[in-house]
Amino acid sequence: MSPAVRSLRRSAGVLAAALIAVGLPAGPASAIVGGSEVEAGAYPWLAAVGSPLYFTRPSGQFCGGALIAPDQVLTAAHCVDLARFAPRALTVTFGRSDLRSSSGITVGVKGIRVHPDFHDTDFEGETVHHSDLAVLTLDAPQPGPFLKVAAPQSDTGTILGWGATSETDESNTHLRTATVPLVPDSTCAAAYGDAFDPRVMLCAGSTAADTAQYDSGGPLLVDGQLVGLTSWGKGAAREGFPGVYTRLSALTP
Repeated sequence: MSPAVRSLRRSAGVLAAALIAVGLPAGPASAIVGGSEVEAGAYPWLAAVGSPLYFTRPSGQFCGGALIAPDQVLTAAHCVDLARFAPRALTVTFGRSDLRSSSGITVGVKGIRVHPDFHDTDFEGETVHHSDLAVLTLDAPQPGPFLKVAAPQSDTGTILGWGATSETDESNTHLRTATVPLVPDSTCAAAYGDAFDPRVMLCAGSTAADTAQYDSGGPLLVDGQLVGLTSWGKGAAREGFPGVYTRLSALTP
């Protein structure tokens, strides 16, 4: 694997070890390359998914997510698959711009539903996540607002996350955002071959802006609607290898 792959599997080993140490199953986690810092208050539906057992990152954050209903957060399946039978090992935090702070509200998780078709394959040493979607059920309902899932209707998107700013610098802890081009399926297939499944995946990003480590499960927005979740890719902002996202319109009712 590259030094900073987008999938949470890149960071999940530590979380897995922590959960196993207390007798629980574990689950995996991929800031934004390019873009700029933003305040979480502008995105009250944006979730930092983490665990108090995950000591590698401030706030225990390892993934992102999006609130779509009072007690439901969408995230990437690969972020939480190993913890599906131990949901209370996870937390979800809203309104925290910098992971080093204690701002915002943290809510417990009481249930995890992983898409039944979720599975992994391989592409040149990178883990490929298929049907990469999970729903977290929260302990307490949230007031919203809530994001609407939709198919993309334009070719420009917005990404958000607390992750790394390059393949070699994972020190970022502040929420960042960037504007990214959506990449045609044909271009993505040329990059990733059969690993790319356009039925359940879509691509976005460039060498100027992309998601990276610890961004997994975070949103890809088009026209303010939720069209994808950060899933996998080869490195971060690499020439010829855009980021791959879960195509939510194909996997949600």
